[in-house]
Amino acid sequence: MSSFIEYFKAQARVLKRETHALYLAGRDPRTPWPAKVVIAIVVAYALSPIDLIPDFIPILGYLDEVLLLPLGIYLALKLIPAAVLADARHAAHHASFNLSASRAPAVVIILLWMISVTVGGVFVLRYFDAI
Repeated sequence: MSSFIEYFKAQARVLKRETHALYLAGRDPRTPWPAKVVIAIVVAYALSPIDLIPDFIPILGYLDEVLLLPLGIYLALKLIPAAVLADARHAAHHASFNLSASRAPAVVIILLWMISVTVGGVFVLRYFDAI
């Protein structure tokens, strides 16, 4: 059982390092803008305290972290040029990752959620007006 737990701890460390590499690649000027958009969404979702499916719901609560986050990371990694990704992974491996010291990521996450709620609200209101 402990090897099972150690495996998931190791995978969590890899996921954290890949998220940091995505963050660094997103700030690189060589990264194309579509990749930057995907990176912003993935990193914001990974760092966001708000989930699509709340974690307290048994089994389904972690479904978004198990499926959506890896799929988003995979898509972002495919969009980043290989040289940029290699540089970002190297920097992420040799750096300490502490976004909690910066307010900028928190502001970006809050803005993304506010925009998402606003857009969703507009769609809902238009849907009910159409009925």
